[in-house]
Amino acid sequence: MSNPYSKLHLGCGSVHIPGFYQVDIMAFNHVDRLADVRKLDFIPDDAAQLIYCSHVLEHFGRWEIPTILAEWCRVTAPGGTLRLAVPDFSACAEIFYEDGLADGLSGLIGLISGGQKDDFDFHKMIFDEPSLSNLLIDAGFSEISRWDWRTTEHTAIDDYSQAYLPHMDKQNGRLMSLNLEAIK
Repeated sequence: MSNPYSKLHLGCGSVHIPGFYQVDIMAFNHVDRLADVRKLDFIPDDAAQLIYCSHVLEHFGRWEIPTILAEWCRVTAPGGTLRLAVPDFSACAEIFYEDGLADGLSGLIGLISGGQKDDFDFHKMIFDEPSLSNLLIDAGFSEISRWDWRTTEHTAIDDYSQAYLPHMDKQNGRLMSLNLEAIK
């Protein structure tokens, strides 16, 4: 019997990645399981070889993130990978220091505060590489490293892991997504 949970796309939203089991709290046509990604009680321990979660973790409060990461570690198989993308607060701070809020709602405000288009689209937490790495280690992961969206099997999926400022300038812009992966 095959394992439907070997590749999870948590908080998939409107983005569908073929070959992944899609989980979201909102009902989109491609969602395999309508669920809150904080509690994956329908997934057995050690089931996922790869969990992909792009620009979701920042939507949770700072005190609940350790529990969420521990839950995601629980469902990750030994040797499996948690691949995260979150807004990079260090990159946001650099741009703010250089230009202020010149990009307004299309730039820094959305990265820091969320799009605020629905009740789930608010950001509650900020991350830089050291803070997120420490949270991942505390949750039971190791071997934390940056990943490049150009080298993944989902490279053709244009999601927020490919967020650049100026918007969509992937040649000359600055990557605004902190893309880290960790091994269990």
